[in-house]
Amino acid sequence: MTTNTLRRRFLLATLAAGATLAAGCMQASEASQQPRDYATERFSAQGAFRVSYQPETAPVPVKKLQAWTLHVARADGTPVTDAQIAVDGDMPEHRHGLPTRPRMTRYLGNGDYLVEGIKFQMGGWWVMDFTITAAGRTDTVRFNLQLQR
Repeated sequence: MTTNTLRRRFLLATLAAGATLAAGCMQASEASQQPRDYATERFSAQGAFRVSYQPETAPVPVKKLQAWTLHVARADGTPVTDAQIAVDGDMPEHRHGLPTRPRMTRYLGNGDYLVEGIKFQMGGWWVMDFTITAAGRTDTVRFNLQLQR
């Protein structure tokens, strides 16, 4: 193979890689600009539970350890009194999670659960995922948050 042929192949491979990278960035950018639902109450993914959250401080602070009250009810509105709840948080655009490991620490009554150990290290778009198990059913609910930078 001649030097010119190798240069052409290298140039084409570099251009193809650049185009692929640019397309991926555009898709990520488009996805991040899709309208998000910032409701604080919603049904779980399979419709088993109606869930809402109430942060101890509004607006939700950044760089501060905090607790939330999570209200869990059945789809018909009946409070769930026997839930096990796993908590996870993520910042999709930055591909990292929370710096802490929040957890449900106690049942407060009337379908309310205390979730402690939540801390957001920076402003921007966050998602909070709660996996709820009660009465033999497991379902998840996701909340979007836009925290001040």
